Amino acid sequence: MNTSPRPGFLAALTRGFKGHCPACGEGKLYWRYLKVEPACGACGHDLAQYPADDGPAYFTILIVGHLIVAPLLLFPFIWQAPVVLVLVSTLLPLTVATLVLLPLIKGAFIGALYALRIKAQDGALHTADPADRSPQP
Repeated sequence: MNTSPRPGFLAALTRGFKGHCPACGEGKLYWRYLKVEPACGACGHDLAQYPADDGPAYFTILIVGHLIVAPLLLFPFIWQAPVVLVLVSTLLPLTVATLVLLPLIKGAFIGALYALRIKAQDGALHTADPADRSPQP
């Protein structure tokens, strides 16, 4: 395990964004496109413990929507061109932007979870579902 001091929030976020281990900044975060390494190859930190879930997808859609979709709505050709032409000319940039941003944002999200010390086993502490609570004696 890594014995160096724990990085700050921005350092962990940046390391994750770059696709590196948020703990040491050396090891790879992914072994495939969006598959997180079980453990860091450099420091041995358990990377599989951070529950990224739907957060990265939400932020990716939010960013792509604001950077591509919203400005497109200001151009008259979107409203005047045939639907087929608009779909063909907009779906490719939307797809590419989404596929490029998703691993970057997921890495940053995992870095933020590391910095905030949020782990998968903490999920039971944050639920409001009465079915998940233990019975009161």
